[in-house]
Amino acid sequence: MNKEDITASSVSAVDMVDLLDAVRPLAKSWRLPVVEALRSQSDNPFAILVTSLISLRTKEEQTAPVAQKLLALAKTPEEMLALGEKVIAETLYSVGFYRNKARNLLEISQRLIDEFNSRVPDTLEELLTLKGVGRKTANLVISVAYNQLAVCVDIHVHRISNRIGYVMTKTPEATEFALRAKLPSSLWREVNPLLVAFGRELCYPLSPHCRICPIEQKCPKVGVKRRR
Repeated sequence: MNKEDITASSVSAVDMVDLLDAVRPLAKSWRLPVVEALRSQSDNPFAILVTSLISLRTKEEQTAPVAQKLLALAKTPEEMLALGEKVIAETLYSVGFYRNKARNLLEISQRLIDEFNSRVPDTLEELLTLKGVGRKTANLVISVAYNQLAVCVDIHVHRISNRIGYVMTKTPEATEFALRAKLPSSLWREVNPLLVAFGRELCYPLSPHCRICPIEQKCPKVGVKRRR
């Protein structure tokens, strides 16, 4: 990451703690992100890793049924290998980049068997060595599967953190490090599920629902050109 990816803020920002406090009660009635919902449904880190990989560049409504279908066929690296690329690709057909994801899942499964005794690693460094696993996925896995402190930054977290002026960064990776430096660690694991839900329900990329937003009066609305 380059220092140029983080710039000094010159806007009157909303404190992320205040935003999370405002969103938390509302989120109880919103849909949880697919992978976050697995926290209460599965103690299988492999299932969480698989679902995380399927969700990349794929809409939530597509991710859930496809992940469930694949995991019904293969709950372990060994079972995934036994399916073979053709069956995995056919199962993933409706999600983005399904062929690449099928190949990555096979390669990951083989490495988990060969190098990690069929166990999904619980460190960021080891997860990042797996094919197709970036910082977003790695942080999500160690947070959801292993209950570790992690800041998972996807496009919603990156956009909203900048929109409220809490950070001024150019990339999701830069946002992750800025949040690690600024946000109390007790809130790290909440940032992703709460801001993803907030981004889907109110704080849209284009024309956000500012009129009914709980922080509308305080938000500097950085980069917002049209709103409702």
